[in-house]
Amino acid sequence: MSRPVTPRRTQFSRWHGITLRWADNDAYGHVNNTVYYQWFDSAVNALLVGEQLLDIVAGDPICLVVGTSCNYFAPLSFPGEVEVGLAVAELGRSSVRYNLGVFAKGAEEAAAAGTFVHVAVDRAGRRPVPWPDAWRQVLERI
Repeated sequence: MSRPVTPRRTQFSRWHGITLRWADNDAYGHVNNTVYYQWFDSAVNALLVGEQLLDIVAGDPICLVVGTSCNYFAPLSFPGEVEVGLAVAELGRSSVRYNLGVFAKGAEEAAAAGTFVHVAVDRAGRRPVPWPDAWRQVLERI
């Protein structure tokens, strides 16, 4: 199996900063792999809330995560800060696949990178719906 190429900072258009916590480290002294998925979720949802698209309490549609992946290139550990870069890789009728990169603050190469797939669904029935125009316009810019 070939190793994935390490993404560079220039491949991402939006950024979300995160301060590492002591609890992020595992017994091996580096950030546990599960924490990266939390960072992906936080970065994507911060973008959607910040763009005033996602109303977590009462909005319609909502987004469900249907797939994630992550590759690790270099360890990170507390204390420190990371920057999660985000780009839209593919935009469908009701789905979007984001590419994400986790960078030590100021680093040019990612310590980890992955994908995160959202599907727009109606709040009540949880069935896929097309992206509203406002959502599509924002996602096309990223």
